[in-house]
Amino acid sequence: MTYDRFVLLDADQARPGRVPLPPAFAVKATTADTEGRFSLLEVVLGQPIPRHTHHLADESIYVLEGELQVTIGDRTHLLGPGQFTLLPRGTPHALRPGVGGPPRVLQISSPGGWECFVEDMIEAGPRLMVDGRLDPARLNQIAGRHGITYVEDARHGQEARP
Repeated sequence: MTYDRFVLLDADQARPGRVPLPPAFAVKATTADTEGRFSLLEVVLGQPIPRHTHHLADESIYVLEGELQVTIGDRTHLLGPGQFTLLPRGTPHALRPGVGGPPRVLQISSPGGWECFVEDMIEAGPRLMVDGRLDPARLNQIAGRHGITYVEDARHGQEARP
């Protein structure tokens, strides 16, 4: 048995990356750790994520705390602690915190790479925002490099709460 890729993290630890990430993003397994198979992040979703599509990766989300709204098509699903969703690549979706505040989730991307997009977003900083929200057109300036497309029609980016 080989231990060259063995990783063990304490509850408050995260894997280092190219840039420091805010506490809302804790990378637990990088794409490099898994030889590209997946990446795993613990995320506190503090704001809505506009409708987007992952063209290369399946996205899985497991809710640890709080409520997460997942919109696919014209349906919004409310997920609570212990619930899981698989968002297959090519499936347009939007995410937003539920009414109880920001949910804490585990997010798995397969193949990996999502942590690299998060690092690029953090580097871009406030220029990705308009009126305090992530702007799909501005996100697309970096998202394409990661196989992600955000819907730029504002009517689809800010779904109403159920």
